[in-house]
Amino acid sequence: MSQEKDRELRAVQAALAAEHAAVYGYGVVGGKIGDGKRAEALTAYDAHRARRDALVRAVKDLGGRPVAASAGYALPFQVPDSAAAVRLAAELEDRVAGVYADLVRAAGGGRRALAVEALREAAVRAVRWRGESVAFPGLAERADTAPPSAAPTA
Repeated sequence: MSQEKDRELRAVQAALAAEHAAVYGYGVVGGKIGDGKRAEALTAYDAHRARRDALVRAVKDLGGRPVAASAGYALPFQVPDSAAAVRLAAELEDRVAGVYADLVRAAGGGRRALAVEALREAAVRAVRWRGESVAFPGLAERADTAPPSAAPTA
């Protein structure tokens, strides 16, 4: 396997692992979210399941063995209520955006375009959950370096 293909496979596997974690996390979100946000949480859950399934196929197409989901995942904080569930949803989207940013850097062609779309979707969902945007979605190393400006909202 070429070095570029190996790098792409590692990035696809990382995105798959993040999607596994997001699906799990949205299960927690769904159990605590208020009725007014339940449909939005279900839509996000379904989107992450679809991305996860597409990534399983991508790993196989690249000649890899898809990373399996863990039985459980450590949450970044306690989720006792709907407000915490909303924060968790935003955090899940931020984390997914980060791995898709890495995949954009590692992939080419159609897979890069799909990664860009997944990054955009995660960033938009994070804005909806959080109520505000970040300067460089998916790029934690750049988030604090943006000049102050009015960021567009989704």
